[in-house]
Amino acid sequence: MRNVVIVGSGCAGNTAALYTARANLQPLVVKGYEAGGQLSLTTLVENFPGFPEGINGPDLVENIKKQAGNFGAEYVEGAVTEADLSRRPFRLNIEGQWEEARTLIIASGASARWLGLESEQKLIGHGVSSCATCDGFFYRGKKIMVVGGGDSAMEEANFLTRFGEEVFLVHRREGFRASKIMLERARRNPRIRFLTSTVVEEIYDVSMNLVTGVRLRNAVTGQVWDQAVDGFFVAIGHIPNTSVFRGQIELDADGYIISKGGARTSVTGVFHAGDVQDRVYRQAITAAGAGCMAAIEAERFLEAEGH
Repeated sequence: MRNVVIVGSGCAGNTAALYTARANLQPLVVKGYEAGGQLSLTTLVENFPGFPEGINGPDLVENIKKQAGNFGAEYVEGAVTEADLSRRPFRLNIEGQWEEARTLIIASGASARWLGLESEQKLIGHGVSSCATCDGFFYRGKKIMVVGGGDSAMEEANFLTRFGEEVFLVHRREGFRASKIMLERARRNPRIRFLTSTVVEEIYDVSMNLVTGVRLRNAVTGQVWDQAVDGFFVAIGHIPNTSVFRGQIELDADGYIISKGGARTSVTGVFHAGDVQDRVYRQAITAAGAGCMAAIEAERFLEAEGH
């Protein structure tokens, strides 16, 4: 019987592990298929407090994990493949082995939607990003491309004009899903250049391990051309990693956990932390803060029950 099982090993999960381990709750952390979360795909993190020279994303995650391990947190490879939250103790199938838990912290994050290009995957963290707030600063005075047609794409494009010399906003259709106010705001920005009915076919240059440009195709005329850019941002949404809990806790239409205040979910004894619930901020520091909140909630819950 585990006092706490934490699903996810990004900033949120590892911080929850640190706090619960320090409270002597001996948490079990399920690393997940994307161990380290979104930070494992990031190179330099310059905006996490306490690191004036910045720190590599994977190093930051690993440091918090080591901290949690020093206090007795136990880590296990793999992911939760099945869960029963209908009664307590909760039951979780971790790669074929069932574990029972008095409390559960879901910190399984949200995975960025990608275009699916091989070159895109190879250049993530080397010019390809899914977070303008995280990486926009690196492209001062450079040419930047944003792909997407929703509010997120408009917001990211507008944000990136603070840094970039020119921002290309590429969308595969002529029309946009974005709200009228967000679209108009982007259209009024003189530094944003719209490329509609346009598809990204390739990102250059994998051999140099950095982004130098893209190959584009007009979806209507079939015209193909190359465009030089230094940064490439994908803003086509995120997928919260909650499928295993669907039908057991309350989720919104997109699969994000609906918060019931603090770190609480619709199931008593189950708590949320990080991007699995947060569709707005999605920062390392907010995920860490959310992990702290979930851990304190779990600790107080167990204490109230006499554990």
